[in-house]
Amino acid sequence: MNLNDIAKHYSDEDKAREFLEAQRWPNGAVCPHCGVEGESYRLKAKSASKHPVRPGVWKCGGCRKQFTVRVGTIFEDSHIPLSTWLKAIQLLCASKKGMSAHQLHRMLGVTYKSAWFMAHRIRYAMSQEPLKSKLTGIVEMDETYIGGKFRKGSQTSRPGDRPKDRRSPIVNKAAVVSVLQRGGRVHSQHIEHVTAKNLKPMIREVVSKNAHLMTDSSTVLAGAAIGRKHSQVNHQANE
Repeated sequence: MNLNDIAKHYSDEDKAREFLEAQRWPNGAVCPHCGVEGESYRLKAKSASKHPVRPGVWKCGGCRKQFTVRVGTIFEDSHIPLSTWLKAIQLLCASKKGMSAHQLHRMLGVTYKSAWFMAHRIRYAMSQEPLKSKLTGIVEMDETYIGGKFRKGSQTSRPGDRPKDRRSPIVNKAAVVSVLQRGGRVHSQHIEHVTAKNLKPMIREVVSKNAHLMTDSSTVLAGAAIGRKHSQVNHQANE
């Protein structure tokens, strides 16, 4: 989803809560206190009762404790609306260069203290499972160069130019290396220079030792495999 989808469909707090419940409990509510699944029910105030029940409150049939979808998550003990949390998560995840708490404060209309609190909790969640675990199975790796193009004729060598004076086609571009687990997650990272020395720490950090690494026929990528099973695709042979 993009920010427009969240603003259109989940600005209402009840819909945002129902969305999070479906994401967290696809097979029915699970009690965060005792772990029992399928025995919890929503609490509703009786017609003659003078004590209203907060929306989204569940009660476990096993341990008899009450809970909401916030309990045991980064949203716990927070009075910030869930709809605002969803927007903050989308903004942080979609921002290529990250986002400061001040920018969240300006864009979401919350206090700086609330924006700082949300940013830290969301970043903490990103450091936990399943995002924390390394990529396994068949893992593909390749690099690309992102940036503007030179003007027409700017790369053409002129008579008398020395080879070292000619501009490299990637001199003004940023190198980005992506590592993808087939059918799973992708990890992308900007690297100053695409060399085996620079790639090895990245592979150690995100790729499991028993993974099968797939690259093109680049000698740089081959030299960064560091002991993992490695296969190469020959694009020149139309593979």
